[in-house]
Parts: sequence; C-alpha cells; structure tokens
Amino acid sequence: MYLLLSTFPGNFERNFESLDLAEFAKKQPWWRKLFGQESGPSAEKYSVATQLVIGGVTGWCTGFIFQKVGKLAATAVGGGFFLLQLANHTGYIKIDWQRVEKDMKKAKEQLKIRKSSQIPSEVKSKAEEVVSFVKKNILVTGGFFGGFLLGMAS
Repeated sequence: MYLLLSTFPGNFERNFESLDLAEFAKKQPWWRKLFGQESGPSAEKYSVATQLVIGGVTGWCTGFIFQKVGKLAATAVGGGFFLLQLANHTGYIKIDWQRVEKDMKKAKEQLKIRKSSQIPSEVKSKAEEVVSFVKKNILVTGGFFGGFLLGMAS
C-alpha cells in the first residue's frame, strides 16, 4: 500500500513523494515488536520477570472469572434441581422412576460399548501441541498456573 505525499501542500500539480506504508510500519519500533518477524517462544522475546508477570496476570484474571462463572453455574443448576424437587413434591410434575432407571441402564450399556482404549488422533495431536507450547513457554505457563490458583482463591 502506498501513500502519495505532496512536497508542496495545496499544490497538486507539483512533485509527489511515494511512501510505502508497509516499509514505514516495519521501521517503527513498537510495531515491529508487536507484529514483526520475531515469532517463536516468548522466552526469546521477553525477560523472565516479564514472562512471569504476563502469565500471572492472565492466570489470575482467568481464575477469577472461572470462579465467578462457576459459582453462577452451580447456583443455577442447584436452583433448578430445587425447583424440580419442589414441583414434584407439590404434585405439579410426576416422575416415572421406572422409566428413568431403564434409560439409565441403557445409557450405561452404550457407554460400555463406546469405551475404547484408543485415543483419537485429533486428541493426540492437540495434546502434543499443548505439551510443545508448555515446554517452549515454561515461565509464562508457570506464572499462568500460579495466577490461576490465586484468582480462584480470591
């Protein structure tokens, strides 16, 4: 992408200078740090303290949000069970326990049939990717895990 700049403002019939915006952006230090060719593990880009802080802060935020959402989900599920039990007790709904038991047995049999000792290849490849990422970014991962635990505790 190019931008044409006039060397004489207000005069459109004179000389123009061509500016390559891609090259201009590459020469900017902040742009190069964020989006430059410096790809790879974060260990090559940032200091140990920076990696631990980034991992810790993102881990704490994730843990805190996970805790709040978990409490909300537990409250909703528990409240739903409570309302169903209350509706059953007052006679608004009737549960056919024999049918529930029959369906549960059927589901257990299907799970036993599907049970396999082989792990799907998609799961193996994703697990390998995760292990590779953790090995390359051990400090960020460690900071994230510690921050996550602190976020869950707060």
